[in-house]
Amino acid sequence: MRNSIPFIAITMKRFLLMLLCACCSLAAMAQADVRGFVYDQASGEPVMFANVFLEGTTMGASTDVEGLYSIAQVPTGEYTLVATTVGYDTAKVAIMVPKSGIVSQKMFLNKQDVMLNAFDVTGTKTEQVTQVRTGAVKITPKQINKLPAIGGEPDLAQYLQVLPGVVFTGDQGGQLYIRGGSPIQTKVLMDGMTIYNPFHSVGLFSVFETDLIRNVDVLTGGFNAEYGGRISAAIDVTTRDGNKKKMAGKVGANTFLAKAILEGPIVKLKEDENSLSASYVFTAKTSYLNQSSKFLYPYIENGVATETDENGNLVEVLPYSFTDLYGKLSFNLGNGSKINFSGYRNTDFAKFQGQSEYAWDAWGMGTKFVMVPGQSKMIIDGFFSYSTYNIELTEADAKPRYSEIGGFNGGVNFSYFLPSGDVKYGIELSGFGTKFEFFTPLGFKTDENQNTTEIGGFFKYKVEVADQKFLFEPSVRINYYASLPQFTFEPRLGMKYNVSPSFRIKASGGQYTQNFISTKSDRDVVNLFTGFLSAPEGQLYTIEGDRTSNNLQTATHAIFGIEYDITRGLSLNAETYFKRFGQLINVNRQKLFPDDPDYIVEQGDAYGVDLLLKYDRKNWFVWGVYSLSYANRTQFNDRLNIVETYPPHFDRRHNMNFLGSYKFGKGNTWETSIRWNMGSGFPFTKTQGFYEQLDFTDGIDVDYVTQNGNLGVIYSDELNGGRLPYYHRMDFSMKKTWGVGAFGKLEASASLTNVYNRENIFYFDRIRYDRVNQLPILPSFGVNFSF
Repeated sequence: MRNSIPFIAITMKRFLLMLLCACCSLAAMAQADVRGFVYDQASGEPVMFANVFLEGTTMGASTDVEGLYSIAQVPTGEYTLVATTVGYDTAKVAIMVPKSGIVSQKMFLNKQDVMLNAFDVTGTKTEQVTQVRTGAVKITPKQINKLPAIGGEPDLAQYLQVLPGVVFTGDQGGQLYIRGGSPIQTKVLMDGMTIYNPFHSVGLFSVFETDLIRNVDVLTGGFNAEYGGRISAAIDVTTRDGNKKKMAGKVGANTFLAKAILEGPIVKLKEDENSLSASYVFTAKTSYLNQSSKFLYPYIENGVATETDENGNLVEVLPYSFTDLYGKLSFNLGNGSKINFSGYRNTDFAKFQGQSEYAWDAWGMGTKFVMVPGQSKMIIDGFFSYSTYNIELTEADAKPRYSEIGGFNGGVNFSYFLPSGDVKYGIELSGFGTKFEFFTPLGFKTDENQNTTEIGGFFKYKVEVADQKFLFEPSVRINYYASLPQFTFEPRLGMKYNVSPSFRIKASGGQYTQNFISTKSDRDVVNLFTGFLSAPEGQLYTIEGDRTSNNLQTATHAIFGIEYDITRGLSLNAETYFKRFGQLINVNRQKLFPDDPDYIVEQGDAYGVDLLLKYDRKNWFVWGVYSLSYANRTQFNDRLNIVETYPPHFDRRHNMNFLGSYKFGKGNTWETSIRWNMGSGFPFTKTQGFYEQLDFTDGIDVDYVTQNGNLGVIYSDELNGGRLPYYHRMDFSMKKTWGVGAFGKLEASASLTNVYNRENIFYFDRIRYDRVNQLPILPSFGVNFSF
């Protein structure tokens, strides 16, 4: 390790020197740039993906999630700067561009009810032409609110389930698997803070407040070098800063949960370029389903938990409760520079069959900033945060499983906007500590405590060739994992060819590594316990018995796709993908004795085709998805002494989702939504028989003649050789909105979850020989008041 550190230091120095030289050459270009931010006139929130251009020219740009636009190398002269996007009035302002330097111009847009057919050019359309976006989906609160409001509350967790390439394992305890990757292989961020568990044990709700979300980027594969530390996917959530013009809020309650939001200005936003503004937003959400289900859903049979009422009768309940808290303070300068301070606290608790108690707790805090130097072509942004997460599962054997992770991560990024592209580079530093405790089937306790530090740097260059016909986006990421120690070089590439204004071809791929491994095996069918470990430091062996060259999890991605705008409002996105998981590390859950290995090494593949048909026009929103996917893992079976390939428990061959929403009535105050999902059965390992499982932890002193053992299960030699029945479910909701005063709004909703009461299997209790189903038909009602 001592010899590797100087090598890493020299390599990082060379990397940074290369970036510095590139930046110096860029800074030497004496050209004028027009840049600024676009804001909502009423709230002061940034307007994302607005189209900003110089009238009468082909020069323009779309705003990012912070509302920032930049038009590089504009010739000197007088221009009219125009900002437009669907749902807002067009704004125009006259500007004078000098021979060199920076022209900074803020723009404010007023909301207006605009029909979708009023514009052919929008920010979204511009982004489709100027961004590669392979394997990427953008989600806004407007889209999430198109969902049937389960429990009266549409949620990001519900919307992610309808995305192409996403497999959801169930209503209760469900987890998301993105294009063959397990949950730990997906990086989840909220305002730069790492979120270790984004979903509650009842799989209908996430830790994110829908009304607080500004934008969500879901990257299902082939993502560029900005994101590191995970080998399958990334979910990046950006939240709102809070209303900068006036105090506002929202309170609501439904059959599942209650929530409250409060936001407003500390210092009001003004249109003056030199003014300072500040705002706050706080939100709280708590579920009482474990209590409300006793009275609202007494017909539940074969539930996952029972309680005794005041008369001594057993009552079936849905045993889920959770609480989410979030707060954010934002400070903005007139030129667009800003800094945010945010924090969160999430808790979750469930009790199954009166025997198993499951609970987790997470909290974090962080800061995120954007610096816009007055006369520099460079934009600087960065973040620093600390997050922690702990989880415990106590079962009937009174031998708990416990895991925790905590650590910091921070980074600084530098961006340059060019006439035909942009350059971005940055450096990131993170440090984590992990702890894991569990008992083997023979009662031996395993205790793992690890600490690690990671250093990463990336460089990304996007160039537009032949008048935006061809986009080329090479990037590279360099990582150093100090605890192993291991240095990685991860090249990545994205490309897009705009064949015509309505037809585009795209492709991306790259190499990915990660240090984290899960305490949950890919073989587990139902396991809510998801803990974290950093990669083991000892020697590991491949499935062929050779020494591994490193102890990281690795993957290679390749994605090819097309985008076709069929008619106005109707579009098709089709992608085919392949992921090769060259090295996967799992905890050896079959370990019996202290000398058995703690970890096993596997390999895997994931490949398939995803089709998305979307119609968004006037009062209609229709979303249809079909996915054909394959996932497999290859391991060495010690008991049979063979190399075997098996499907992991989330391998779903066919997956279909349909979502439809329609607004009607005077002022479009009524909205109805329907969602239907169908998926083929998940694999499972069949039962061959049973035996009496005796406890031999005391060695030769055990009296096996008189001991009363537990019932043990003999599993089939074919791992995951069986298939569960198909899953399908329909949800429906109706929503009505009333205006209250000048700014108030009252919203009432009613919904049905699992409309035709399909009995979808949750799991089968082999010991009790008892089938436990997913959620039955659940009517729900909710009321929200916003001001």
